[in-house]
Amino acid sequence: MTATNPAPVKPFVPIDVLNEIDIRVGTIDLVEEVKGSDKLMKLTVNFGNHKRSILTGIRKERPNPKEVEGKQALFIVNLEPKRMFGELSEGMLLDIGYADGIVPVLAVPERPVPNGARAG
Repeated sequence: MTATNPAPVKPFVPIDVLNEIDIRVGTIDLVEEVKGSDKLMKLTVNFGNHKRSILTGIRKERPNPKEVEGKQALFIVNLEPKRMFGELSEGMLLDIGYADGIVPVLAVPERPVPNGARAG
């Protein structure tokens, strides 16, 4: 593992701000290319009682973006849906490293948990 110089910690926020963010575990059932985009992939994610489409910019980060199929990861599920390249994104994948300029990895639970389980 390579040492990094971590970015400064962001300013404090009230706990109420964190309580408004709904982070849940989901299993990535399917990874598909988004037509017209050279960076976005469409994930079909199982949250237990429903599935969602979530667009994420992992296409250039991995030689084979489909390698994340079948994996559990953390997602923000209460962001306003956003349409990109004709596809609707209904959440956000949490990954580690992108903001720091390193090859991102998924934020994952340490062992399997039920889909839809909340973080926090």
